[in-house]
Amino acid sequence: MAAPHQRLEFLTEDHPQTKNHRRKLKDFSDASRKMRLSLNIGSVLIGFLLWYFITLIPSINTFLASPKQVYAALISESAANGRYFKDISISLQRILIGFGLAFIASIPVAFLMGWYPRVRSIVEPWIQFFRTIPPIALIPLVILAMGLGEPPKYTIIFVAAFLVMVVTIYQGIKEVDKTLIKAAYTMGASDRDIFWDIMIPASFPFILVGARLGMAASLTTLIAAELTGTTFGLGARIQGAQQFMDTSIVLLGIITIGIIGFLLDKILLLIEKRLTRWK
Repeated sequence: MAAPHQRLEFLTEDHPQTKNHRRKLKDFSDASRKMRLSLNIGSVLIGFLLWYFITLIPSINTFLASPKQVYAALISESAANGRYFKDISISLQRILIGFGLAFIASIPVAFLMGWYPRVRSIVEPWIQFFRTIPPIALIPLVILAMGLGEPPKYTIIFVAAFLVMVVTIYQGIKEVDKTLIKAAYTMGASDRDIFWDIMIPASFPFILVGARLGMAASLTTLIAAELTGTTFGLGARIQGAQQFMDTSIVLLGIITIGIIGFLLDKILLLIEKRLTRWK
């Protein structure tokens, strides 16, 4: 027996079934600036309130300082010969130097890996190998090689930021649309033209994303870097306060590192938006 004939219906916008099942398209755009600011402020206030109420629990306030105690620690640290601000400036210097050197080094290495297959085959195994090793594991070797001055701190931060950035930038180079490269070859473009006019502009957003990830890696490695022996710095202050079980100083240092990271990320995000308006 022949299969029954199936009638196909094409639904138009005026069709009643279409009107009943019409869905609003998901909006993935950012909210208004006023709305974002209000939500950010509300989120921060809720976080501080939760922190305050948690510290009211007797079994918790023995090891977790309250917002009031952390504020008192901020006042005392600021008044004690400007120790707080000196720690910030020294740690910020270490972060920026380590990150800056890593950023300068990661770009040519990533482009060499993406442009030359032989270089990629030689370098990529080492990049992947060292990525799996926590920077803190390198501290004993770095101290033996460089001593207890500033160079080992820059080195630890450099390694952490470099590995993150070189992988991110390299992935961006790999994702360049091959159709553009083939079209350029068809039009007689040289390798030099393709590199400067296609590869660099197409991978530029990934360079900026890599910079943000590298900055985050620098901040998360700061305390490990300051394990190499130092008196001043946020990481050193946190470690010293931990020995005396002074959780207010520990939390003050943690919050300060978080604020610095937040501000630096916002600066890099602003630079990214300004430099990639053509996207």
